[in-house]
Amino acid sequence: VQLVESGGGLVQPGGSLSLSCAASGMAFRFYRMGWYRQAPGKQRELVARIASSGDTNYDDSVKGRFTISRDNAQYTVSLQMNSLKPEDTAVYFCNAFRFVGISSNDYWGQGTPVTVSS
Repeated sequence: VQLVESGGGLVQPGGSLSLSCAASGMAFRFYRMGWYRQAPGKQRELVARIASSGDTNYDDSVKGRFTISRDNAQYTVSLQMNSLKPEDTAVYFCNAFRFVGISSNDYWGQGTPVTVSS
């Protein structure tokens, strides 16, 4: 299984970025896909996730600014980030999760850095 993120970079406050995660080696449509982030000196936190059904949930700090979507045919999950703030600066990680019987599969990408600064 591989999860490969792309799209991070430097953006000014108020700007936009779109992150993408390409998955391979897995039955993508059965997985809950998510984006997490980790800022320097802080714990990794959930940003947004999308279930296999398409249901979404977001951290309160990004509601109304970020949108998560998935393409089951292309095995990709995206995160559109608008109205970015300096506090959104972090390394963003793609996650794939599903229950398998009494166990679970939990995969992570390598992360892509996002810096919001003027």
